[in-house]
Amino acid sequence: MPATHPFTGLVVIDFTHVLAGPACSYYLGLLGAKVIKVESPHKGDAIRHRGGTDAEAAASGMSTSYLTQGGGKSSITLDLETEAGALRFHQLLAKADILVENHIPQTMKHLGLDETALAERHPHLVHCAMTGYGRGGPQENTPAYDVNIQAACGLMEATGTADSGPIRAGAPVLDYATALAASFAISAALYERASSGRGSFIDVSMLETGLSLMSSTVTDYLKTGNEPKRRGNLANSRSPGAGSFVCSEGVVSLGVNEESHFHNLAGALGRPDWLTDPRFAERSARKAHAGDLATELEAALAGKPATEWEAVLQQAGVPAARIRTLRECLASDQVRQRQFIHTDPASGVATPTLPFRIAGATSHVPGKPAPRLGEDTAKIMAWLEGET
Repeated sequence: MPATHPFTGLVVIDFTHVLAGPACSYYLGLLGAKVIKVESPHKGDAIRHRGGTDAEAAASGMSTSYLTQGGGKSSITLDLETEAGALRFHQLLAKADILVENHIPQTMKHLGLDETALAERHPHLVHCAMTGYGRGGPQENTPAYDVNIQAACGLMEATGTADSGPIRAGAPVLDYATALAASFAISAALYERASSGRGSFIDVSMLETGLSLMSSTVTDYLKTGNEPKRRGNLANSRSPGAGSFVCSEGVVSLGVNEESHFHNLAGALGRPDWLTDPRFAERSARKAHAGDLATELEAALAGKPATEWEAVLQQAGVPAARIRTLRECLASDQVRQRQFIHTDPASGVATPTLPFRIAGATSHVPGKPAPRLGEDTAKIMAWLEGET
């Protein structure tokens, strides 16, 4: 087994839709698992037809949102409302190691695919279910998307400024965080199965994933009773000198949280006097005079563009980064050299891969482009019958 593909030999049945579920199985596939996506023969995963700005691709069932986590998979169409379709699905599960799904419990119950039924029929199976609110509680059957959970968990209320009101994060962070959480849980379940010989049911909650992303804020509230306030671009650390500051051109984000950071900052900006100024010499004084420090920081940074300050500050040991567009980030040497973006040689489609490497791998990439709806049905059927 190649050290860089630890899931080689595992079979994943992807009975998912939209973003979180497909992303989870995509990650498993990048690490070597064989992923079979099961879709309705009528239109398949709804995300095929929406998401992104390429209307022509979406109309053909290959939207950019679908392509993002479709690579490396095979697609089979089955009507699970029919006896024949249900039989084929169980045949797939019998040969599989992992089932990933993100349907509300009552849907799975209606199909006879709830966790109790599957555990009885396929005790070897690691069954991972992702839902908005998790099993149990009054909202277990409430449908939800990323935007709903950002609202429900308090993330939107904590984002923005006092004047702006709540603001959604600019990307579906809850979908992808839930996918990563589910992948982590599946890895743990597989490790347990290696010794017990039995599969398990994994219940992943998007709401609790959102709260996990806010863990330090949650703990602070539970201890103090102080609800988070919208702080705009100020750092969560609340340290003086941690936040976003306008330069002569562009904006630089500073994470000046330690005394060494402040000393480095003062030196890099040519303001050694800050180290003896009674308003700034000690952290407690800086907090008391945070407004004065921000004013002087802005004045100092106004002398150069953010592109210049970033290099100066980073070389001086100051945690700093200029605010970039997505275009600028993807074009950076850092992203290119890490090979985080993979371009499929056949289709030319470029997609993100994994944010980590194992055993020194250059990257982990899908073995084939995202499939069209049902394009592998005949091949998978033959595999089920033992012909291939």
